Amino acid sequence: MLLLHRAGVLGLRQACRLKCTHSRLCTQACSTNDSFQRQCPRLAFSRDNSRTRGWRVMGTLLGLGAALAYHDHRCRAAQDSTRIYTREEVKSHTSPETRIWVTLGSEVFDVTDFVDLHPGGPSKLMLAAGGPLEPFWALYAVHNQSHIREILAQYKIGELSPEDKAPSTLKTSDPYADDPIRHPALKVNSQRPFNAEPPPELLTENYITPNPIFFTRNHLPVPNLDPDTYRLHIIGPPGGQSLSLSLDDLHQFPKHEITATVQCAGNRRSEMNQIKEVRGLEWSTGAISTARWAGARLCDVLAKAGHQLRDAEAHVCFEGLDSDPTGTAYGASIPLARAMDPEAEVLLAYEMNGQPLPRDHGFPVRVVVPGVVGARHVKWLGKVSVEPEESYSHWQRRDYKGFSPSVDWDSVDFDSAPSIQELPVQSAITEPKDGEIIESREVTVKGYAWSGGGRAVVRVDVSLDGGLTWQVAELDEEKQCPRKAWAWRLWQLQATVPPGKKELNIVCKAVDDSYNVQPDTVAPIWNLRGVLNNAWHRVHVRVAP
Repeated sequence: MLLLHRAGVLGLRQACRLKCTHSRLCTQACSTNDSFQRQCPRLAFSRDNSRTRGWRVMGTLLGLGAALAYHDHRCRAAQDSTRIYTREEVKSHTSPETRIWVTLGSEVFDVTDFVDLHPGGPSKLMLAAGGPLEPFWALYAVHNQSHIREILAQYKIGELSPEDKAPSTLKTSDPYADDPIRHPALKVNSQRPFNAEPPPELLTENYITPNPIFFTRNHLPVPNLDPDTYRLHIIGPPGGQSLSLSLDDLHQFPKHEITATVQCAGNRRSEMNQIKEVRGLEWSTGAISTARWAGARLCDVLAKAGHQLRDAEAHVCFEGLDSDPTGTAYGASIPLARAMDPEAEVLLAYEMNGQPLPRDHGFPVRVVVPGVVGARHVKWLGKVSVEPEESYSHWQRRDYKGFSPSVDWDSVDFDSAPSIQELPVQSAITEPKDGEIIESREVTVKGYAWSGGGRAVVRVDVSLDGGLTWQVAELDEEKQCPRKAWAWRLWQLQATVPPGKKELNIVCKAVDDSYNVQPDTVAPIWNLRGVLNNAWHRVHVRVAP
């Protein structure tokens, strides 16, 4: 009763204060919550001293006290959110001691309590401390999603003064404004950074993928590099010499050409997403393409700088010239043993299908590592070094790794898994399309097949009934060298539709020369990043009556 009495007294005192300031507060702070004014009870005191009436009064007062406390909190929050600050005031809040403030448009936010929770790491958010978020948000379109705005809204503390105009230095150009023009046939998975794949019906029209529809995987804005001033820095070993190579210098090395397929680790991720949600771009079957590459062999360039094979483990680290606002560049690495092996045919490529590399594909120089995941084929190459450990790049250490289906984002330990290098055997159907109607009594099934590490595809099996019965597809006539089968095999099957069939469940699976074969379903190989999906590919079609 004493607690109830105190709550009631506090509520009454608050009610008296509210009575005097009700109009001002509601106008100032409660305009967004009209329901509060309608729900405020009128106090009525009675001479009835019955116990029941007393409890009712106490309950009413207790509820009123809680309501008024909530109202007071709303009023204070609303008053804070309409406070006006200058840019100079915001600029002084750049540490936990002074509180960390940022702006977005005309709004001011205190994000001190969110810094350690930032998915990209505290350091990335701290770059904007005391200033605007726009230059950093422009790099990643994910920030424009509504739930991101809702999270930020919780930290709003006020508005920028209308008289405090933004200095001209804040008119930051769009970092993607200078990206190259892309082919309209590409299916875009993200615009910023740009990631896109060719439609399946175009993907296997040609053994060599035309440059304009070669799948594009970018992690950052595309740099616009001047070939005349471009330099590739090769860090030499102790006692050796570091090289600074111009494009002309690179052309002085013996020119080497290979036909090689490049596949993203996330190819066919969309199928994993159907089993359980994963993080990553929604790639279909088109995050793979094949080109004729030309350039200097990496082993020749490393030897020129004085590098040679070592007894101890070593890695060749690549650093691109694409970078984020912190200056952090895209990076990756491969084992030195692969880099120094002439038979591995790792290239510092400057041509793609007989032309200078397109900007989206690494102009003027990129790495091509045949038989290895696309993440190691670093584009816009700026620096090469040999280190005792693999690259410390985020994309080498904290991405592009496979895990058990039981691992989630709360339990994942990226240090426990090796970085993806060679990829498993893969195949997919590109014709007919899923959901297509087959008009004739014959069906033509087309697709591609490829295996990492130079392992040749020796067979592709196709089923029209979900895997109950199988037929062997016809492989293209492109020759593949043993242990150096860097490029895919295109295949096709012409089959008769079984009588009475109203629909077909078409499935394909490939076998390589080590007799590796694709698993039949996605679920056992599901992983939280949605990489390494090489399950049987399935397409459902209907048969016209």
